[in-house]
Amino acid sequence: MQLYNSLSHKKEDFIPREAGKVGMYTCGPTVYHYAHIGNLRSYIMEDILEKYLRFTGLDVKRVMNITDVGHLTSDGDTGDDKMLKGAKREHKTVMEIAKFYTDAFFADCAKLNIKTPDVVVPATTYIDEFIKVISSLMEKGYAYEAGGNIYFDTSKLDKYYVFGDLSEEDLEVGVREGVEADGNKRNKADFVLWFTKSKFDDQELKWESPWGVGYPGWHIECSCISMKNLGEYLDLHCGGIDNAFPHHTNEIAQSEAYLGHKWCNYWFHVHHLNTTSGKMSKSKGEFLTVSLLEEKGYDPLVYRFFCLNSHYRKSLVFSWENLDNAAVSFNKLIDRIVPLTKEAAGDIDQTEYDRLRKSFDDALGNDMNTSLAVTAVYDVLKSGANASTKLALLRDFDTVLGLDLIKKAQEKADAAENSAADIPAEVLELVEQRKAARKEKNFALADELRDKITALGYEVKETRQGTEINKL
Repeated sequence: MQLYNSLSHKKEDFIPREAGKVGMYTCGPTVYHYAHIGNLRSYIMEDILEKYLRFTGLDVKRVMNITDVGHLTSDGDTGDDKMLKGAKREHKTVMEIAKFYTDAFFADCAKLNIKTPDVVVPATTYIDEFIKVISSLMEKGYAYEAGGNIYFDTSKLDKYYVFGDLSEEDLEVGVREGVEADGNKRNKADFVLWFTKSKFDDQELKWESPWGVGYPGWHIECSCISMKNLGEYLDLHCGGIDNAFPHHTNEIAQSEAYLGHKWCNYWFHVHHLNTTSGKMSKSKGEFLTVSLLEEKGYDPLVYRFFCLNSHYRKSLVFSWENLDNAAVSFNKLIDRIVPLTKEAAGDIDQTEYDRLRKSFDDALGNDMNTSLAVTAVYDVLKSGANASTKLALLRDFDTVLGLDLIKKAQEKADAAENSAADIPAEVLELVEQRKAARKEKNFALADELRDKITALGYEVKETRQGTEINKL
């Protein structure tokens, strides 16, 4: 398959370092609040990528961190620790906040059919690992102590801004909203590896270190968690596009300084979910969550379907109207699958299966084009293949798409049957007579029978999925 690599700014053939195996790292949530649906768009697309890699026969080991310490509210190592901010907001301990919102995150993921990674590591469980790597960076001359903190020295690198042709002038401290200068830094781009007493006397979580009591910076955790679980070489690193700088830039800097060689070959960045007023953000007050979608009557998988109909490298605009349109399309798609669940099973037509499977592979194999993958689902339904072949294809495609297509179609078929069981036998008999009249093109008799059905308190109408009977 080909995948766009943010590091090279082009599509490349995806070739794992070890044949047949993929080491995949995903930046996890900072668990101080609920995840908003913009955050979750990234996890949906990363989930699709992981499942497609498995679908092609690769053995994937996916690792994700949980940030429960060290992530500050600005990019410039200033502001409050987000976990401390959450604890103060809810009058709880940091660990209580972390546990609650970690559970909430994975509950949202379950509703969206996002698979839990093979390894999930809370940052607070790897403190010794952070100290080991920071100590090595100090010994190698890549880090220094100033004002009680330990900083990474970006001037020691041949190139720091690895994701673009950026200079220090392009990223002046203070240009980005909420970023303030840190007077302890030798260079504006330097970043904190370890905080000590110079930061936040009320910080709840602190550990002993060679540099004094303190806690880790945000960036060091992902490098250490990845290297500990996936080794010195990483195939694929994922995250939202806003992580590219400074978070992923800093990960590369510290990891390659520590290892002495290139660390990760492929970088996969998912672009923003925007509202009509701009980028979605928790800092703007009320924000959109999976629970809010449910409260408004939306199936969370409608949101997943909405995301799949756009490319991950394009910003996606959320509005209730757009989500309504996705819901209508999703429900119509399920309705088209319902008749397949009722048809007699037969042998799978391997020629048709291979032909239709190729369209799906071509779509996702070309930089994860999920909208064309959804089109491949419609192509299956429009094809002349038998029901068994169509169901086999839909079942296989859905191991990647995660839309519960056949499950929802079966539930809809069962509900229709149960509803029919409550309809009086007299009405059902008249409906059958009307079907026969329509088949014989005796429309006058069909209209007469329809009037009789209406007089008994029921409505009958023809749809693409067959005859519907509803109580008036």
